[in-house]
Amino acid sequence: MKKTTVHIGCSSYATASWQPLFFPEGLPKKKWFDYYCNYFNTYELNATFYHFPTLKSLEAWYEKAPNGFLFSIKIPKTITHIKRMEDCKDDIEKFYQVAREGLKDKLGCVLFQLPPSFTYSPERLEAIIAAVNPEFTNVVEFRNESWWREDVMDILESNNISFCSVNYPKLPTAVIKTNQKGYVRMHGNPRLFYSEYTEEQIADMYNEVVRKNFKQIYIYFNNTASTAGIINALQAKRLNDEY
Repeated sequence: MKKTTVHIGCSSYATASWQPLFFPEGLPKKKWFDYYCNYFNTYELNATFYHFPTLKSLEAWYEKAPNGFLFSIKIPKTITHIKRMEDCKDDIEKFYQVAREGLKDKLGCVLFQLPPSFTYSPERLEAIIAAVNPEFTNVVEFRNESWWREDVMDILESNNISFCSVNYPKLPTAVIKTNQKGYVRMHGNPRLFYSEYTEEQIADMYNEVVRKNFKQIYIYFNNTASTAGIINALQAKRLNDEY
């Protein structure tokens, strides 16, 4: 019996090269997401990173997805990259409200992806802690190695915030557990967004996740600029189905 509920999906799906490799020849693009949902139980909404979502747009995603499906949703870059987590509490609360009302029971995690230039400082960590709403499943993704510190992990754990484990060029790739909900992003390595992982690498990642004994884990493949993302996601799904 599995101890961990595993959610596997991609960070994009409308990649032309996935047809006919994944999407059947002749399947209209407007039906691609429906087809995707036949295989995967989650999807990472990255469009919200570029444009603040409307309630209508998230309600449309909710209606597209089957019962039991979960979306993780990314905080807009105006908050993480432009304001850099400063003076944006109202913006974040507005985002939380729209996400909760739009995605309802299909809302999985809220992802804060911070830029590579966002280096560690106690003040920045404090700003992150102050900004998040603990009513949600919050995930923080750092892209600067200075955040891989034991004290950072301890503080995230004490505030029930998930550390996003990344497979990203020149960053540590270990799966890290700061609470019972894990989050892994496979970005493509060494070529960001393009590189395909070997079956052995996927198996190693999956086995490491299992050893951590999360209650829930979200695994997303963001190497979707090529066919790599769908190939690797299907490999991970097969491993999970066999486990």
